[in-house]
Amino acid sequence: SDKLKGRGTGTQDELTEANYIRTNFSDLKLEPKGNSNSYYYSYTFKKPNDAHDTIGGEVVSAVDVVGYLDNGAENTVVIGAHFDHLGMGYDHNSLDPNPEGKIHHGADDNASGTAGVIELARYFSQNKRKEKFNFLFICFSGEELGLFGSKKFCENPTIDFSKVNYMINMDMIGRLNDSTKKLVIYGVGTAPDWVPLIDKTETDFNIKKDSAGIGASDQTSFYLKDIPVLHFFTGQH
Repeated sequence: SDKLKGRGTGTQDELTEANYIRTNFSDLKLEPKGNSNSYYYSYTFKKPNDAHDTIGGEVVSAVDVVGYLDNGAENTVVIGAHFDHLGMGYDHNSLDPNPEGKIHHGADDNASGTAGVIELARYFSQNKRKEKFNFLFICFSGEELGLFGSKKFCENPTIDFSKVNYMINMDMIGRLNDSTKKLVIYGVGTAPDWVPLIDKTETDFNIKKDSAGIGASDQTSFYLKDIPVLHFFTGQH
């Protein structure tokens, strides 16, 4: 939507989106798992001045949105996606050679993954089954500027990471080619079960497997905490 002006990290427009996610989690009666007993996981970080800046400049406040489905199980599955995008192009991380002042909508990157998280939260909270896992649904801010939302959460998680079975990340799942139906799954090398499980799954997707757990999205933050990950991707840059 033009109204959200590209959901730049730390903007009021992005916070409007965060509130939309929070409302959905609340309506589904998920347990708040942010900090301060809320759905919001609040944090600050120094925003990089450009793609090569490792120190950062302006201090930015942002929030992740976190909801928990407690099935009374021993272990938890994390399902995540980022909801920030490139805003109005002032952060110099757009492929547009003249990005400033232009709305970068981000329907695929990553409103699509955010919708996936909300839909899976709806499904698992309303399927009238007591699943074998608990679920942590988390939507990250700050991904486009350097995975800051997932990094901050993984530094001080609100659940016991020793009880996390695996993390699934969805980034750019909204542009499936109707003819090739290509789905890329990254992280299949992070756990021995992934490849045989994927290979025996009946699906209409043309699946390409990539073993790496480290990449340009939020699964990286969890993999660096020794958590098995999968990253689903259908989009195109």
